This record gives sequence, C-alpha cells and structure tokens, in this order.
Amino acid sequence: MKKGWLAGLVIVVGLLGWGAWSAHSNGQFKQAKVTNVGSTALQPLAEAAVPGFNQQHPRVNVTIQGGGSGTGLSQVQAGAVDLGSSDVYAEQKKGIDATKLEDHIVAVAGIVPIVNPKLKVNNLTTDQLRRIFTGEITNWQTVGGPDEKITIINRADGSGTRLAFEDLILKGQTPKPAQEQDSNGTVKQIVANTPGAISYVALPYVNSTVKTLTLNGVKATAANIQTNRWPLWSYEHVYLRKNASPAARAFVKYLTSPTVQQTLVPKAHYVSVDEMQVHRDAHGKLSPVKGK
Repeated sequence: MKKGWLAGLVIVVGLLGWGAWSAHSNGQFKQAKVTNVGSTALQPLAEAAVPGFNQQHPRVNVTIQGGGSGTGLSQVQAGAVDLGSSDVYAEQKKGIDATKLEDHIVAVAGIVPIVNPKLKVNNLTTDQLRRIFTGEITNWQTVGGPDEKITIINRADGSGTRLAFEDLILKGQTPKPAQEQDSNGTVKQIVANTPGAISYVALPYVNSTVKTLTLNGVKATAANIQTNRWPLWSYEHVYLRKNASPAARAFVKYLTSPTVQQTLVPKAHYVSVDEMQVHRDAHGKLSPVKGK
C-alpha cells in the first residue's frame, strides 16, 4: 500500500513538472510581472507593443514607465526593475557597469529640434543650433527670424536624449543653463505654449502642436536617418540583467520580432534597426552596415 502511494506521488509530481515545462516551452507563463523603466523616447513603442504581447502571454502583466535613461539604467542594474530602457549605451553613463547587463537594441529614434508653432523660422544650420544651446545666440533675429527672445527648454541631466543631442550637436561645449524637463511629452507641451521657445524631442512625439525645424535644409525622415543624412538619432536600447526572468526576456524578444519591427516601429515613427545603413558605436564612431 505504501509503495503504491509513493509511486502515485512520483507520477503526480512528474506530471506537474512536465506540465510546467510544457507551458513554458509553449510561451505560457504562470502569473508574472515585468516592469520597464527609463527612456521616454522609447515609451510609445513599448506601450504599443504590450497588447500584442499579452495576446501571446496573457498571464504576464507589463508596466511601462518613463523617468529617463539614467533612471532606467541605474534601476535595472540595482535589480529594482526587470528592464531598463535607454537612448544611450550603458557604457556612456557614469556609475553603470555595462558588463553586468545585456543590451538589446529594439529601434532607432530620430531627435528633432522643435519650436513654438507661431515662430517664423523653418531651418537652422548645425552651427546655429549649437550657438543657440550654448547661449551665444539669444534672439531669433540673428538667424533670420523675428526680433524675439529665444527661450531654451532643455532635457533633464539624466536624459539619454539630452546626452545624445549634446554629443552630436554641442560636441563638448557647455550648454546654457535653462529650464529642464525630464520627459519628451512635457517638453513638447511647454514649447507649444511658450512664444520663442526651442527644444528637441524624439520624433515619435512630434505632432501639430509644435513646429519641427530642418537642419542644414535636411528633413528628419526615416530615409535620411537610415543613411545618417539626418545625424540626430539614437538607438533605443532595452537592458536586462543576465539573470532576468523568462517573462522579461520574452517581452524583449517580442520587441525585436518581425511583428513589432515591420508594423509597430514604422507606424510609431521609429526606424527599424534592420533598415539602418550605418552603425554608431558607444564612442560615436560611424561605420557602414555590411551588405547595405
């Protein structure tokens, strides 16, 4: 009787173990939670991907939050969140040990200068943009606009979009002290309501409430980003710890899937990494993508 009871117990445990393995191998998880914190530039794409992911993994609760690239990187490194999204390489942020994290590039986001929609300026040169943000140019009249004071709205210090902008435009020069905001959405709203204002946002945030500027006569289109003819762009990274949960890894895998890359990425005004004809490393060095 005792032997029979033990044999039955072994069979039940075995079936339960097989069932758990089978469910996991088929993409079904037990109730799980995944939190993604960081880049507000990536936030629209990550949020748009959640419904499709949940169709495949209905038991996984995914939460997407902003806070900036610095916050995302520091929190994922500390183990406070599952995923940390960033506009810059982890190697570029002080206090982050990139060797402890896995980098997954899920998209490319253009960065575009925006101004108040009533401003009669449509184009700036790279030099003019640099001189505005360093404080050398303080009136729109200097660049062919009206006699109106320039009001700079900057991104917060922990912003990856700011770091990318300063690396690409300021090139080591000190930015002029200005009002700082920690999200693309807030920056856009302030520029839309402030006469003479200028800032920069990720391309997915652009709408009719603000005016985008061309740079050296070039528009911030997907085709121009792909070739670096529009040089203001950044990779959208999702970092996870090397011991990340299967559910967290599944969400990253979904973000890089053809479903997201071929449909959601262009629809949300990002550029797929697969479409890029140039590659930029953590030191800002550009190289052609092989086969492109």
